[in-house]
Amino acid sequence: MTRTSPEMRLIDVGELSLRCAISGEGPLVVFVHGFPESWYSWRHQIGPVAQAGFTACAIDVRGYGGSDKPEAIEAYAMERIVGDLVGLRQALSPDQPAVLVGHDWGAPIVWNSALTNPEHFRAVAGFSVPFGGVPNRPFTEVFREHFTAKGRFFYQEYFQEPGVAEAEAEADPREFVQRMMYSISGDVPPGDYWDKALGATFLEGLPEPQPVEWLSETDLDFYEDEFRTSGFRGPLNRYRNHERDYEWLQQFAGRLIDQPALFIGGDRDPASFLFGAIEDPVGFTRMFVPNVEGCILEGCGHWTQQEKPDEVNRLLLDWLHRL
Repeated sequence: MTRTSPEMRLIDVGELSLRCAISGEGPLVVFVHGFPESWYSWRHQIGPVAQAGFTACAIDVRGYGGSDKPEAIEAYAMERIVGDLVGLRQALSPDQPAVLVGHDWGAPIVWNSALTNPEHFRAVAGFSVPFGGVPNRPFTEVFREHFTAKGRFFYQEYFQEPGVAEAEAEADPREFVQRMMYSISGDVPPGDYWDKALGATFLEGLPEPQPVEWLSETDLDFYEDEFRTSGFRGPLNRYRNHERDYEWLQQFAGRLIDQPALFIGGDRDPASFLFGAIEDPVGFTRMFVPNVEGCILEGCGHWTQQEKPDEVNRLLLDWLHRL
């Protein structure tokens, strides 16, 4: 099996089925993507991790690509998606707990999977989004206090009303993905592109995308095809569950993630610094994940493993071999 052609399998994980790109043999490493991505966002990691002696499995999160796409908003609660990863581990590695690697929304998914199901997951790596422990209030309250109440745009507020962001994204999925990815990449010129008034659309004010090596026309072809088929309802429903996620996680208040952990962020990624709320993402995460190690990549924006695949692979493989 070559680095560029993983086996595509549909795996029954209990409540539904996930499309998985699988390569290699050995201990299971599960890759979980963010928004608006797919298993394909791990295209540079699957081969090297498989060649290093692991089973690399990059999933389409429920609602994306070839995975099942339930309609209901509550079907995208964190508890349900964590359950998908537990079911996947039981299906592919019944005798040994898995390693989780997640980026963007995939990072909170894997952090919380490791927190709530340590018997299933022996190590966890989060890219771009550090872990801040069990929340003490829903994230909707946080961004409404700091953005909405002050008349400022915040993308997750814009995503709350079903149908609104879907219409904008589905009008031209290729433009949506390209403009969004470029706008928070390490290649975009400095600018306050997201400082806009409440009532703005998501794409309004974002810079004209320029060609970048890490997001080729072939890559954009893939993403466009995926989202023209799947739509954006499932992906956006993830943002509409903050209250449900808060309620579910309260039972784990005070618990730490004790497994070996890795954090990789970018020095040009607003999410790595929680939109300006923290200065040291690794140190911040260590308060809740005592065994975390990490690195902030210079010149890297939000799309860590796509923008800097060689650096990410070097750090990831070194960490995996030491588990």
